[in-house]
Amino acid sequence: MPEFVNPFSGVVPGRKMTDSELLRALRLNLAAEQEAVHEYMSHADATDNELARKVLIDIANEERVHAGEFQRLICILAKDEEALLAQGAAEVDELANEQGAAAEAPAPPKTIPTIGNLKT
Repeated sequence: MPEFVNPFSGVVPGRKMTDSELLRALRLNLAAEQEAVHEYMSHADATDNELARKVLIDIANEERVHAGEFQRLICILAKDEEALLAQGAAEVDELANEQGAAAEAPAPPKTIPTIGNLKT
């Protein structure tokens, strides 16, 4: 949510963040991107205006890309992140297999294309 009324929001501290503080900030950024996706999709679902729906869904998808960028950066900076995420995914896969739902979920890609991959 906007914090424009908070005069201290966005103020750079008098020192650089520690790696631990940076990770917490990145997790907050990731949460903000997910919140934005939720908000834009709920607005799209709440209107019959097709142009507005298309624009809102497009913006929501861009936020999902941003979320992926933050998640990847977190995985690089927090060395145990990918292992913990994989553990969580495996737990869900196990439960899905018990319910016969595993075929519905695609396997995660081995590599995720980024702007850096697309440069020639």
